[in-house]
Amino acid sequence: MRIFLLPLFLIAGASAQCTPSVTTAIGSKAPTQICSGDLIFNEEFDTFDLETWNHEKTAAGGGNWEFEIYYNNRSNSFVRDSKLFIKPTLTADVYGESFLSSGALNLEGGAPADECTNPQDWGCQRSGSATNLLNPVMSARIRTVNSFSFTYGKAEVRAKLPAGDWLWPAIWLLPRYNQYGSWPASGEIDIMEGRGNKNLVVNGQNIGTELSSSTLHFGPFWPLNGYLHAHFEKNTPAGQGFDQDFHKFQLEWTPDHFQFSIDDEVLGTVTPPGGGFWELAGFDSQAGKVDNPWRYGNKMAPFDQPFYFVLNVACGGVNYYFPDNGENPGGKPWSNTSPQASTDFWNGRNQWLPTWQLDVNEGENAALQVDYIKVWAL
Repeated sequence: MRIFLLPLFLIAGASAQCTPSVTTAIGSKAPTQICSGDLIFNEEFDTFDLETWNHEKTAAGGGNWEFEIYYNNRSNSFVRDSKLFIKPTLTADVYGESFLSSGALNLEGGAPADECTNPQDWGCQRSGSATNLLNPVMSARIRTVNSFSFTYGKAEVRAKLPAGDWLWPAIWLLPRYNQYGSWPASGEIDIMEGRGNKNLVVNGQNIGTELSSSTLHFGPFWPLNGYLHAHFEKNTPAGQGFDQDFHKFQLEWTPDHFQFSIDDEVLGTVTPPGGGFWELAGFDSQAGKVDNPWRYGNKMAPFDQPFYFVLNVACGGVNYYFPDNGENPGGKPWSNTSPQASTDFWNGRNQWLPTWQLDVNEGENAALQVDYIKVWAL
């Protein structure tokens, strides 16, 4: 039997091909080996792969009493021409307008893919009344919760944002396991949040389609949240909003810092001090005797654990993301303190519905359009 031995330089060269990375990833679409610089997630939406993307199904309103129902159907989420579309539609177009005031919404399903995903705030079952209508908008929120989560890396999402009053598009990351407790203790990474109003102005600034923001949310409990220490914004020139063309929304997440960019322009960097995000936000002076939930993590905690992607288009809500003092053509049809905000919103549809242009080009302008999502290992 003859034995062939490889030259030592070939063995050394083979092992040198993979430089170990600090990036880790889990899930059915995660690579088994990660080397520095590898493209570890590459979603180009040639098809709508529902093994990658899990639909949320709920009327919970995102904790903000938003006005949408998240559902899994191809009216609200679909792929066309290698682009993902998340498009809002009207609940009344499916169930009839009388359903809003007298119907019973039941999102419980028998099949695993039809399960209601969030029962909070009557998110799985609720009934409509004349004063408290059922959610008048249908939309989609999709996530890689089972297929891909990562810790540290460079992410880039090329997307075009929707136009339409009171629409709320977002591209963000949530923790897979809530290692440090419930929100916001385990953190949230907002790569992009926007508003669909073309002409929403506060204190002279357009906060609608001409504004994109990137934010980290973190705190020991709600409502204590240190996001103001990690919030960045970018305005486009007038008339050139993020709804006009595709832009690259970028994140660099390392064991030392976060950096947010748009089209390779850095918006801001967050580098926590030795005491981590607890020290960054000055929680010692705010939280009293509350324990630091991140004291057993590293200085990046809670951002030292796997996070997964979330893409959605929400609508309205009462958490002041759409402030009552904003100037908008036609006004704002609801108040953030109204006990029947969703009803007021629907009754004011003559103000906002024409801006969605659902009857133009199949409502494409009101959709969040995503060209690709890529993640590279550090």
